[in-house]
Amino acid sequence: MRTKPAEYSLYIHIPWCIKKCPYCDFNSHEKNAEYDENAYVDALIKNLSVDAEKVKNRPLKSIFIGGGTPSLFSAKSVERILDAAHQLLTLGDEVEITLEANPGTTEAKKFSDYYKIGVNRLSIGIQSFNDSHLKKLGRVHDAKQAHLAIETAQNAGFERINLDLMFGLPEQSIDQAIHDIELALSYQTGHLSHYQLTLEKNTLFHRYPPALPHDELIWEMQNACQLLIQQQLQQYEVSAYAADQHQSQHNLNYWQFGDYIGIGAGAHGKLTNAKGTITRYWKKKHPRDYIQLAGTLSVIGGQHTVNPSEIPFEFMMNALRLKSGFTMEQYQRRTHQDSSTIQKILDSLLAKNLLHMESTAYRCTEQGWNFLNDTIEHFLPSE
Repeated sequence: MRTKPAEYSLYIHIPWCIKKCPYCDFNSHEKNAEYDENAYVDALIKNLSVDAEKVKNRPLKSIFIGGGTPSLFSAKSVERILDAAHQLLTLGDEVEITLEANPGTTEAKKFSDYYKIGVNRLSIGIQSFNDSHLKKLGRVHDAKQAHLAIETAQNAGFERINLDLMFGLPEQSIDQAIHDIELALSYQTGHLSHYQLTLEKNTLFHRYPPALPHDELIWEMQNACQLLIQQQLQQYEVSAYAADQHQSQHNLNYWQFGDYIGIGAGAHGKLTNAKGTITRYWKKKHPRDYIQLAGTLSVIGGQHTVNPSEIPFEFMMNALRLKSGFTMEQYQRRTHQDSSTIQKILDSLLAKNLLHMESTAYRCTEQGWNFLNDTIEHFLPSE
């Protein structure tokens, strides 16, 4: 019996923003004189034609256009990229196509055109509905534009919309965090991502830290918001909540340790060959270098083969983020490793009440969920 080719995802990186947010550590650049939308789309298509050879005959599960701010690009440019994907790749049934968008008025005007060309999911970076907090975060939109963007997306026909919200913001109170959640839930978009603001290296906030709420207040804030969200949506991942059938298929592929190819400046990919060898790679980070080298193998900025001893840890870093956990069958299929590689650790975590079994799935207990990093560290390879 022939094994069905494994599905994979495609990530497309658009590296430009109107303005770099002070908390952002992604590979993004402020739109400047070097910005050339047409040249970059040409480069993406050239690069996709090279990467397509790596996934021949495998069905594509999802496409995610992230950034940066992909909604800076015209619908015509996005359509060119999607047309190339249709021509070069084998698309599976009902491929989820997500585009990240800013709530700015200029970007929101394009939502209807994105929907018409086949984008079927929007992820809108709201972050907060509070003008004061948006200003402190360095966002280029205000609360009025945030509301208008959601309404515009719904009126355009989008049934799958994710709203990104942050908490633990400078000088934010619990009541303010809860109010953000109440406003987001009132739109019934079906998906909400709820992230704590963290001070990442190589960001302006890391160099010049703002005054954030203390840890106890952040913990109370998170719990209060979580209880409110769960009245309407189900938590299916550490920071993600969804109505039935509204989970992000692209992100689920990451968390289930699936394969993906990445095109665009600094985009990452992960591929597993028939022998179970996992290779991670990334493209040149600067848009200028990427555009020049996109159609060649020199566009690869680096790559490495994952050591088999590190695969259990890498798998658990993703799978245990999911409320549904994983089955042993999923572990073996995604890692090409036998259950014996992790069974002793699983037994130990079951005994410590950090994991429990429900039917055939291993899932975090409430204690394991609250101390997720500690739980996952048990799978680190021994020295």
